[in-house]
Amino acid sequence: MRTAEQARDVARGFLAVAAPGPGSAVDAVLLVVSEVFTNAMRHAGGVTRFWLEAGPGAVTVAVQDASPVPPRPLSVDATRPGGFGWHLVQQLSADVRVHVHAAGKTVTAVVPCPTGVTPQG
Repeated sequence: MRTAEQARDVARGFLAVAAPGPGSAVDAVLLVVSEVFTNAMRHAGGVTRFWLEAGPGAVTVAVQDASPVPPRPLSVDATRPGGFGWHLVQQLSADVRVHVHAAGKTVTAVVPCPTGVTPQG
């Protein structure tokens, strides 16, 4: 995958099975996919791994890149484009984590979304 559009297409296929039906939660997952993927492409030299996981009531979006530099929020400035993506990811996600490792970093966002997965136990 080379573009956020391709990542969203993969996510749509995943969500059609894991969280069927339209809704704002599905839209939130797609927006988080787009933002995290785009950030890795623009600021971290590209995506080295991308995956999605469905859990009870949430979808986890994970993007790995080769840069060890964690994302940083930009100050919001209405006079210049951009700077809203990282803020959106944090607003739409129940949990956002950045794990720096030998191969770069992994950004993981857990987005509340009704899924077909039931809790085990």
